Amino acid sequence: MSTEFLINFTPQETRVAIVEQGVVQELHIERTACRGNVGNVYLGKVVRVLPGMQSAFIDVGLERTAFLHVADIWSERQNGEAPRPIERILSEGQSLMVQVLKDPIGTKGARLSTQISLAGRLLVYLPQEKHIGISQRIENEAERDALRARLSALVPADEPGGFIVRTMAESASDAELSADIAYLRKLWGEIGSTRNSALPPLLLHEDLSLGQRALRDLANEETTRIRVDSRENFQKLSAFAAEYTPQVLPLLDHYSGERPLFELYNIEEEIQKALARRVDLKSGGYLIIDQTEAMTTVDVNTGGFVGARNFDDTIFKTNLEASQAIARQLRLRNLGGIIIVDFIDMENVEHRDMVLDEFRKALARDHTKMSITNFTALGLVEMTRKRTRESLAHLLCEPCPTCGGRGEVRTARTVAYEILRELLREARQFNAKEFRVLAAPDVIDLFLDEESQSLALLSDFIVKKISLHAEASYTQEQYDIVLL
Repeated sequence: MSTEFLINFTPQETRVAIVEQGVVQELHIERTACRGNVGNVYLGKVVRVLPGMQSAFIDVGLERTAFLHVADIWSERQNGEAPRPIERILSEGQSLMVQVLKDPIGTKGARLSTQISLAGRLLVYLPQEKHIGISQRIENEAERDALRARLSALVPADEPGGFIVRTMAESASDAELSADIAYLRKLWGEIGSTRNSALPPLLLHEDLSLGQRALRDLANEETTRIRVDSRENFQKLSAFAAEYTPQVLPLLDHYSGERPLFELYNIEEEIQKALARRVDLKSGGYLIIDQTEAMTTVDVNTGGFVGARNFDDTIFKTNLEASQAIARQLRLRNLGGIIIVDFIDMENVEHRDMVLDEFRKALARDHTKMSITNFTALGLVEMTRKRTRESLAHLLCEPCPTCGGRGEVRTARTVAYEILRELLREARQFNAKEFRVLAAPDVIDLFLDEESQSLALLSDFIVKKISLHAEASYTQEQYDIVLL
């Protein structure tokens, strides 16, 4: 499957779109003001140890203190003894070298580990573990053994650390592997020397920029072209590719057209669609995607699709189409954590198996680690997708100031009745001559029309004058009662 990379650079942000067969599948966005921290190595300071949670909060210089669980302390996992409680391992004020596993998401701080891993072009270096591993994507056992033997021969005898062979190392020469080993060892040496002469909190090593990571991690043998819309950054990426990813260098292409690159490929429209709850399917069915703190739910509906011979076939075809669309939306929106998919109920067991197979096949194109279950007793498919960075919606949007993120606002009538109750309460509490109600125009209109009698009855009951004032700047739920 031919894949194109589109890289859009502005001084404020970098955006990478991965397009397969003319359809955008993934979006990666990195802003200069808030670059991701995954992969960064810090010298941190233990701020607080929580024995009850077997966790510690570490100050690494970010806005919020980061989180370290006892299971992520490498030295304790490495030995065969029973793990010690965290209060015996860490103490407040202690310096600690850590690496970010997950960016801060929502109200949660970054997730840390004391196991350091440094990614190169072909290898991942594990300085604390003398072990040679092979990427799971290399499935041929003979090939895995051959790569392990080759790397073992290249690693210096005095090397205390280990390596994981990445997928793109399959066709690499010994010289390329040796160069990657030398680069990663040098990088670790620089981190070690900086650590010895510094005080926490301090950034010891920062991961590559988004454009460079795209060349290093995302480009593969299916990539046919990488288009960059900035001449300066095209030159920078070309220099980076020439040194670290030479096989990608011929694919780089500078786009100098008048139309914006993302507009040319209709990416801007796809971004807008990826922020909506509803996703329309070609057949007339649709998906409803709801993202919550705990999980993401995907509901499949037939909508206006009635094209099949009978009802069972209609449901089956809608579910088949939905399985493709859901897999794409998970990548496009970068949805992670627990995901519940509610396919339309299918009585036919064969249909259910075919939908699940199609769903797994569509998910196989995703680079992110995930697990998927069979249909549950309630007809749901449960799955998890590894979450390391904020989803697209969390990155580009914020909760609505009017509804507070509920997605709904109280009706004008509900607010009007609430005002009437509040007027009664305040009339009993305060001895005012007059009450003035400030509210949104729709609420005031209701008091002047349909609910005018209710307001008059209340005014007679409390024996106080009630005046109304429409505030155009007020949201529908907002109101004030002024005592005159």
